[in-house]
Amino acid sequence: MDKGFDLLEQKVRKVAELVKRLQGENKGLKAQLAEAQTRLKEAATALENAADDRGPSPEERRKMEALAHEAEGLRGEREEIKKRMARLIEVLETLD
Repeated sequence: MDKGFDLLEQKVRKVAELVKRLQGENKGLKAQLAEAQTRLKEAATALENAADDRGPSPEERRKMEALAHEAEGLRGEREEIKKRMARLIEVLETLD
């Protein structure tokens, strides 16, 4: 019976050592997880900032160029209309 008790005592000690080791590993893994989550958040923020800084896409650039060209054309038309109106006013003033 003494041998049985000694064997049980050894097994309990081994289990206790195993539990302590696993607790240490668990603590280390939790620290790694927290660090990885922090790095993930930083990477997500950096990616979001990079996406904001990338500027317009090629399609957006084409649209912007088309709108700029259209605006330039409309400015030219407006200047032409101003000139014509000035000439018409001059003609009307001479009718008085």
